[in-house]
Parts: sequence; C-alpha cells; structure tokens
Amino acid sequence: MPMSAHLSRRERQIMDIVYELSEASAKDIETRLPNPPGYSAIRATMNKLETKGVLAHRERNLKYIYYPLIDHQQASTSALHRLLKTFFEGSASLAMSTLLDISKNDVTLEELDELNILIEKAKKEKE
Repeated sequence: MPMSAHLSRRERQIMDIVYELSEASAKDIETRLPNPPGYSAIRATMNKLETKGVLAHRERNLKYIYYPLIDHQQASTSALHRLLKTFFEGSASLAMSTLLDISKNDVTLEELDELNILIEKAKKEKE
C-alpha cells in the first residue's frame, strides 16, 4: 500500500518536513508547520506515524528525534501517484505537458534532451 493512502493531510505535512530535515524533533515540526496545532497534538501525530510504521525515533538530550522509515524515493513515487490521480485524471502525459508549459522559460536544452531520451526509452519498452 502506498504511504499516502493511509496518511492524513497533516501527517503528510509532517512527513514532508521530516524528509526535508532528514530528522526532526516535535519542536522542529511545530516551527515549520503552517497553522500548527499545539505541541502535544504534534507529538500525538508523530506517535501515530510511528504506529503506522513510517517514522521512528531515538532519544537525544532528553528529547525524541524522529526519522523516516520509508525511503524518500518510495514516498516521492507515492506522492506523484496521488498528484496524478487528484489533478491530472491519472494521465502522466497531461501532467508532463502542464509541467513543460509552466516551466518552458526555465527548462534547459539539456533537460529537454534528457526528457527526450526517457521518452524514447519508454517507447522502446512498449514495443
């Protein structure tokens, strides 16, 4: 089951922060969350994430430091699946077209060449 299938919006926000920092205390989370709930609610949510098997903790200087148990690549893939399903009707081509459209001024020729190579490889795998 993909990670995102069983995480609430707030749990995903917390996981995003933990991934960004590699490890985090509840206080670290509290300072980075938009409209954070109280400290004890954050701790409770992080304990819930531990129960779900996506976070673990170690003790350092009398406080818990949390770290992810799910590989960042796996979490990224899960997030992209959720994004495709939610905003692009499950269509990778629609998502890629949108990405290229909104970033056409920022994408380099080298990046376009890399994308072309990936597209050609995908075509060969379909044949």
